[in-house]
Amino acid sequence: MREQVIQGGMGLGLSVPLLARAVSTRTGPPWGLGTVSGTAVNVVMARVLQNGSRDKGCEGFLRALEEFPFPDVAKSVIDTWYVSSGIPKGKRYRTVEMFTLEPSPELINLTVCANFAIVWLAKEGHHNRVSINYLEKVNMPLIYSFVGAMLAGVDYVTMGAGIPTQVPGVLDTITQGRPAEYRIPIGGGDGKSRLMNFDPVEHFGTRLPEMNRPAFLPIVSLHTLAKMFLRRASGSVEGFIVEAPSAGGHNAPPRVRGEDPRAEPIYGPKDEVDFGEMVDLGLPFWIGGSFASPEGLKRAQTLGATGIQAGSIFALCEESGMDDSIKREVRRLGFRGELRVHTNPIASPTGFPFKVVNLGGTLSDEGVYESRRRTCDVSGLVTPHVRHDGEIEYRCPAEPVKHYGRKGGVVEDTQEVRCLCNGLLTTAALGNPGEPAIVTLGDDVSFLRRLMTKENDSYSASDALTYLLGVGHA
Repeated sequence: MREQVIQGGMGLGLSVPLLARAVSTRTGPPWGLGTVSGTAVNVVMARVLQNGSRDKGCEGFLRALEEFPFPDVAKSVIDTWYVSSGIPKGKRYRTVEMFTLEPSPELINLTVCANFAIVWLAKEGHHNRVSINYLEKVNMPLIYSFVGAMLAGVDYVTMGAGIPTQVPGVLDTITQGRPAEYRIPIGGGDGKSRLMNFDPVEHFGTRLPEMNRPAFLPIVSLHTLAKMFLRRASGSVEGFIVEAPSAGGHNAPPRVRGEDPRAEPIYGPKDEVDFGEMVDLGLPFWIGGSFASPEGLKRAQTLGATGIQAGSIFALCEESGMDDSIKREVRRLGFRGELRVHTNPIASPTGFPFKVVNLGGTLSDEGVYESRRRTCDVSGLVTPHVRHDGEIEYRCPAEPVKHYGRKGGVVEDTQEVRCLCNGLLTTAALGNPGEPAIVTLGDDVSFLRRLMTKENDSYSASDALTYLLGVGHA
């Protein structure tokens, strides 16, 4: 595998096709691998289509949907969500229905089409490789998402926030044109899981076109997890991304928990990766978390890695989907050395520690958090639970407290939990009116001083990649 830099799959809506294409199309060697985020991309596309002509991404999605191999399905999605002149500013977006263990045909169509579209757009106009990133914690859309991405020819799938040992076998099954299934953990009751099934032939009424199986790169935090993954995986694994706890977004919890579960996690010797053990696995790997510099790339390669994964440096570049005003302010603070990022152990509904940028007017501000009216209208992080009567219900600790308690959740688990779905959509300039943003980055933004000469400067994805690779301009 030739790519030395993998651009991180920042969701929701930051790792957009424009960014991935800019990274993947750099003339090599050396090369970069552009990544789009598949997390909640059905919601992202539905909102971009509702923005209509005022959103520069809308025309791209329409163009991609014209290439979807089942035109009637694409037409139904466009007819449902596209508003040519855009919904009035200040109006709330139409809600995409929540994923359950038995999604509607309309939700399946939207999900398959959205994943197809972002990969198709990322690959448009070139033949270099492209990746898509998912979260194991957001598992109910996965079998439909994989089909859409593979129909568009995705080359790599990266995946973290869990241990997705089922994925390799599912990718094999889809490639072979057979019905796919994914086992979903269920809370409460007997603790048994449930199978979600998807037969594309039955759904679309015909066989899928022939597809290549993408390489699978799970994201792990330790060499021991990589070894365990290889023992338990349902199919072939082509490499790993090893993320240090300084990386942005969700982090693995420390091996040794502190006495106060609400205190910022402290990582120690047991959380350190033995890179010699990674080398001994015989598979390529990339290291993420505070390696975003040419020196970091060389250090990673000295440790035996093929290269690095870098997220924050691309999240703040011109092509990312981050709201321009937020991006400018974060770059300014970072350039001045005034940006503060902390690892919040309870902010995310997933239960994983989550990196949060301290930024006024966002959910990092306690006053903003307290004044926000709780709502769960995106529902991307709900998990299924068995009620006392055996029925399945769906809950999220960021939803209204009384709803969570009524569904059998422990009310204390809702305290200080942020709604990442709405907050991250606002960060991507796709939020509903009145929804505050939440911003996540890694600990290290020292690259800003290397890419900018003054606090109000900006830089492109090409600038970032050229800097990381330590070569001349593309």
